Amino acid sequence: MDTPYVTVVTPTYNLLENNQADGFNLLVELLDMQTYPYIEHLIIDNASTDGTVEFLKDYKNQGYLTFYSEPDTGKFNALNKGIMRAKGKYLTFLSCDDFIHDITSIYDIVNTLEVNEADFSFAPAYCRHPEDFVFLFAPSMHNAFQVMPCARQAMFFKKSMLEREGYFDEKFRYMADFDLIMRIIIKGYTPAYFDTTYVTYKLGAKTQENPQKTIEESKLIYNKNFRNFYAFNDEILTRMAETSDFPRPLLDKLSEYFPENDRELFYERCEQMHQIRLNAINAKQDL
Repeated sequence: MDTPYVTVVTPTYNLLENNQADGFNLLVELLDMQTYPYIEHLIIDNASTDGTVEFLKDYKNQGYLTFYSEPDTGKFNALNKGIMRAKGKYLTFLSCDDFIHDITSIYDIVNTLEVNEADFSFAPAYCRHPEDFVFLFAPSMHNAFQVMPCARQAMFFKKSMLEREGYFDEKFRYMADFDLIMRIIIKGYTPAYFDTTYVTYKLGAKTQENPQKTIEESKLIYNKNFRNFYAFNDEILTRMAETSDFPRPLLDKLSEYFPENDRELFYERCEQMHQIRLNAINAKQDL
């Protein structure tokens, strides 16, 4: 097979001031150790003012990365700029405190994508919680319409697919990756599962600190993607966003995006997710 380029896109802002230089060093050094030879590391910097630009220039001069420093309007605006500038056939998106710990993984992921003629891949990931513990985020694609089904950091995307689908929707400042995954499933793009935990990422503090905003964005995402399937009101959308309580007629429509022999499992997983989130809310109220 022709050997395609992979682009790793990383947004940055004031790495030094935010004490993220060490994490960034680890990200860069582990990427440099990858056995896959055709990797472009593309940094989209939000016009940092603390010496980060000079810090990045040193890496660029050593041949580790390419960077652009200019104002952006948020994380997903930066990622979209990265998509537009990437030379890779496949892209993955890592923050400055994420890292790929399996040095053979990119070679294996590209091979998986090519052999399966897939448009995107997904995999399990280790997640570092802001409270300093680590857990395994195992993919749950049967729940992809209810909650984020896997870590965006553990996904590779074909650039041509992202261009065709109009990139990340920047009106969603917290949940644009959830919206994108939902869209590519609905459009029927071909997935490939990579059964290796190769990446460690840090759970975003902004999402944790703004649960109400993520709920409101989820409601907008559901309405955007499902409004042709079901007539919503705010009460229904709120139940969907808060407890994954989806109306059965809507689930019937969404089940059609899974193979027929998988649909019973789809309904089971959706009900399980509803109960998990309902129990979590009840547990908080009992505290």
